[in-house]
Amino acid sequence: MQRFQPIAAMVTVLSFLVFCGAASAQTGGASGKKADDALQIVAFGDSLTQGYGVGPGEAFPEQLQAALRKDGYDVTVANAGVSGDTTTGGLARLDWSVPASADLVILELGANDALRGVSPDIVRKNLDQMLAKLTGRGQAVILAGMLAPPNMGADYAKAFDAIYPELADKYHVAFYPFFLDGVAAQKDLDQADGMHPNKAGVAVIVKRMLPLVEKTLDEIKAG
Repeated sequence: MQRFQPIAAMVTVLSFLVFCGAASAQTGGASGKKADDALQIVAFGDSLTQGYGVGPGEAFPEQLQAALRKDGYDVTVANAGVSGDTTTGGLARLDWSVPASADLVILELGANDALRGVSPDIVRKNLDQMLAKLTGRGQAVILAGMLAPPNMGADYAKAFDAIYPELADKYHVAFYPFFLDGVAAQKDLDQADGMHPNKAGVAVIVKRMLPLVEKTLDEIKAG
């Protein structure tokens, strides 16, 4: 009988998860959001979103949520950042990382593609498919742009940098031209690696992006 205990335990765990899922739907969980719930924002990106190298509560989603709530917005900001993620990885995990109940998605991907020299055609195709899926669900999107590093050369940068404004225009989504605006290459705002923002750098990103986020939320509330 002892060898069957792991199976019995697994059945018990699965039954518990099913029960919890049903309860979540009844009480306004991810798939059962009530009309009067806080607006749901998902920050979907790579290590810049995930909060590589910063402490608890210091990552972009957490600082953004705090800033929005301070300004009177009833919101939750989920951290769907994965360190090292590319647009290919983001596309693969989009369905399970971004629930259909989210009101706004901040899409921040592409930095790792550029660092690895991934073809701009692939980056464009991946972002295009993500935007098509999100807007097809009726979700509002803020597309956070990225710029290719100088060492990739002028031709690569020209092709890569054009992806973001062109796709934002194609899908009529809000556009923030450069996620690291005001932070890139600023030693006092970056970590020792020179690529990831520190706590103060994240605060600068939030401050600069906040007006666009609030404008987008106002438009969502206005219907």
